[in-house]
Amino acid sequence: MNSMQFQQWCQSYQQSVTLYQQKPLIMGVLNVTPNSFSDGGKYLQRDSAIKHALSMIMAGADIIDIGGESSKPGAEPVSCAEELSRVIPVIEKLREETECCISIDTTKAHVMKEAIAVGADMINDITALNAEESLRIAAQLEVPVCLMHMQGEPMTMQQHPYYERDILDELHLFFQQKIKQCLAAGIKFENLILDPGFGFGKLPQHNLRLVKNIATFNQYNRPVMLGVSRKTTIGAVLQKPVEQRLLGGLTMAIVAALQGTAILRTHDVDETHQVLAMLDAINNEAVNNEL
Repeated sequence: MNSMQFQQWCQSYQQSVTLYQQKPLIMGVLNVTPNSFSDGGKYLQRDSAIKHALSMIMAGADIIDIGGESSKPGAEPVSCAEELSRVIPVIEKLREETECCISIDTTKAHVMKEAIAVGADMINDITALNAEESLRIAAQLEVPVCLMHMQGEPMTMQQHPYYERDILDELHLFFQQKIKQCLAAGIKFENLILDPGFGFGKLPQHNLRLVKNIATFNQYNRPVMLGVSRKTTIGAVLQKPVEQRLLGGLTMAIVAALQGTAILRTHDVDETHQVLAMLDAINNEAVNNEL
């Protein structure tokens, strides 16, 4: 999916009464960091990062999400200059190599602005534009932006997460307030994407409940994104280390897809693409050989 197609997809998105209407888009994760929980340090060099991004596109990724700051539990923040030095060369080179949609995974307004300037197409902010400057920049840039729920911040978010109300009620209140805030700041409704934040300031039971009921967020008539691959909740359920959590992640991807989730963010693009292709074939009762 190229940049223009993604923009058109966002603007024309309508959630149908039938939950499963089409294959979710696949967002491939590209961490250009030394300390991400799954692939930290593997793609710090630009050439290795580009090679991996292109391989994910070939495997079926519709979007490549590039991040230069780890958001794993306990991760320390990095400076704006350091983050820029990690992501900008990769975005520039990847834009030369492909028309595929590029997402910048950042919480910093300046990084958002610079990334879009050199070729990124959307913003993925785990703080949901919590900073006033980020709100202002996102409105100016007029690109799709993903608003994710997180209790606290990466450094402390998994230190005894607690909610006074049901997690679904908490998420609904959050999205209602965030949508209102974004519209007031001048961000177009059709540019909003919602992410309930699996694994961000939540216990395993919170994460499992939000996946089981993820269809409830379709009521906002905006694309819902979910990232579950290799996360701790899978390890808690299956008692498996990070490198053995593929099947658990794919199971949740299927559950989410059947409930109308529009974008699946994953490290495991090829396997996710195969699962979704099979799901689509069953839904359409037809064989599609365009794998």
